[in-house]
Amino acid sequence: MQNITWTIGDVRITRIVEVEAQLPFEEFLPQANPEALAPHAEWLRPHFLNEDGTLTISVHALLVESAGQRIIVDTCVGEKPIEGFEILNPASYDFLDRLAAAGFPRESIATLLCTHLHFGHVGWNTMRDGDRWVPTFPNARYLFGRTEWDHWRSEEEAPFTSTLADTVTCVIDAGLADLVETDHKLTDEVRLEATPGHTPGHVSVHIESGGEHAVITGDMTHHPVQWAEPTWGISADVDPAGASETRRRLAREHADSGTLVIGTHYPTPTAGHLRTRNGGCRFEV
Repeated sequence: MQNITWTIGDVRITRIVEVEAQLPFEEFLPQANPEALAPHAEWLRPHFLNEDGTLTISVHALLVESAGQRIIVDTCVGEKPIEGFEILNPASYDFLDRLAAAGFPRESIATLLCTHLHFGHVGWNTMRDGDRWVPTFPNARYLFGRTEWDHWRSEEEAPFTSTLADTVTCVIDAGLADLVETDHKLTDEVRLEATPGHTPGHVSVHIESGGEHAVITGDMTHHPVQWAEPTWGISADVDPAGASETRRRLAREHADSGTLVIGTHYPTPTAGHLRTRNGGCRFEV
């Protein structure tokens, strides 16, 4: 779970891993049975298809340094156990220590952005202080999508946003949050891009500097095989058809373009490029 750093022009992006876990492919992507995976096995191995047929899911934050600002994109699961997802908790509680060891103490963060409000992307927004949950990054503005927030706060039963009150609502109540549009510009080099489907207000992050481009996916895609099979989705997708169309659109825009694609849940090496192959698209490192 070593840190990885990429440079896009004058922008630096650093991966800080919270936890990695191995899962059966079909448990995560139901359509990815061994027969369906077989045509992709050669290019998925060794990083994205394990020898035993499982996949590795990585939960990590991405620290973007741009225009003198430190911006965290997504804050992982956090220290509150999530019922049914215990596999994601055991290694996570030293995340803030890892962040500080990488040179990014929590007090130094200027901006915190959540690509969407599912529990695996908002967890360290807050930390436990006795019986209370308090904002983890005291000097940061927290950016939440307005469309995303409006949708989830009206949902009574939402298992994937079960931590909303303790990780998002309390930050808004503390006056530390800004609700932003899906095309919000964070700096001259970093902007949001609407990538709906997984959730209604989901955004990815587009970085452009020195003639170079990168995209941080968020959960627009969870695994590289979804570039080749855009209709393969997970149970948490609110709009499966919309999520598929978003992946198709991003593939059309970025295949063979040189854009670095950084997967929010892709294990090491985490980033690569989209290439047109045999009439389709694949992710190559």
